[in-house]
Amino acid sequence: MATVTRERIGPAVREAAGRLRRGWLPVVEATLAATVAWILATRIVGHPQPFFAPAAALIVLGQARGQRIRRAVEVVLGVAAGVLVADLVVQALGPRTTWTVFTVILLTVALAVAVGASSVTVVQAAVSALYLVVVSPPTESLIPFRFVDALIGGAVAVVASQLVDARRPLAPLVAEFRHTFTELADVLDDIATALDGADDRAALAALERARHADAGVERLRGAVQAAGEALRLNVRRRRHLGRLRSVEGSIRQIDYAVRNVRVLARAAVTFTRGAAPVPADLGGTVRTLAEAVRAAGDALAADLGGQDQVADAHATRADAAALEAVRAAGRLFTAGSTLPLAIIIGQVRATAIDLLRGVGVDDDATVLSRVDAAVTGPER
Repeated sequence: MATVTRERIGPAVREAAGRLRRGWLPVVEATLAATVAWILATRIVGHPQPFFAPAAALIVLGQARGQRIRRAVEVVLGVAAGVLVADLVVQALGPRTTWTVFTVILLTVALAVAVGASSVTVVQAAVSALYLVVVSPPTESLIPFRFVDALIGGAVAVVASQLVDARRPLAPLVAEFRHTFTELADVLDDIATALDGADDRAALAALERARHADAGVERLRGAVQAAGEALRLNVRRRRHLGRLRSVEGSIRQIDYAVRNVRVLARAAVTFTRGAAPVPADLGGTVRTLAEAVRAAGDALAADLGGQDQVADAHATRADAAALEAVRAAGRLFTAGSTLPLAIIIGQVRATAIDLLRGVGVDDDATVLSRVDAAVTGPER
């Protein structure tokens, strides 16, 4: 029994330690921000019980990067609304009574919902009002302190969230681009390996991995929001906002490419389970597409970093690899092709189109014409 317990505890402890190593920065960020907010509220403002200062800092930092300025404003407004409602109700019904608590929650939540507040504002307004009714009933001299505390906490949180990325605000986004494209290319490599060996288990594992690729696209969108927030707060680096806008359209094409690869992986599962032989060149075709994906990721990352010549070189490499994958896939399509093979060939073409749209300057019609020419040209 003891041995079984140790076998279970050991991996759990190692997993927890791994999560802590990866997530130590938010822990330090939240701890320091809440402490600084408390110090500012007590030493500068002189509030003896600045509950809302560290609380506001923690609430704002609990939001995803890219949403913290808006959340800071919402927290401050929520505190102001909660304090106002609590003061009026306490004056009418008295503090710490059941009817006071009921009325404060009802009015605060109803008011926040009526003005279209977000869930964060609704909760913050209700908690602020409830705290003042139950723990520390408001008085005329203390009302401004609650609002100032929230303002201090929100401001400290916004500043703290930008310190890590102050010198290189686009660095997290660049890293996320590289990770997303590398993961998608690795999925294609796994599919290619499964096709080479006609291995349905390997194909199924690749499909499972492809299903998780959507999370990378969502992380990319969040990273774009965070980078935009960091650039707007950094006056000297606002010139990069134009470059950031250019990648927002690319993310839409990346999303399409991820979906196409998932369909391709599902077709590979069906193909490897069937009786039809897998063409010898099919795995190589998918690997060529993986090369195009990696080159596209390098191009977009270099573009964000301001390395225009490097970005152009990678984009050219992605362009060539994508078209080569389309040509190779076209040569595999015959009159007797099975449906799974036809789907794989179609998804190679669709993914190549999305890559070319994402990294190139050509319009949609030009991209489609180039892809069609790759299929029907003299090299077929």
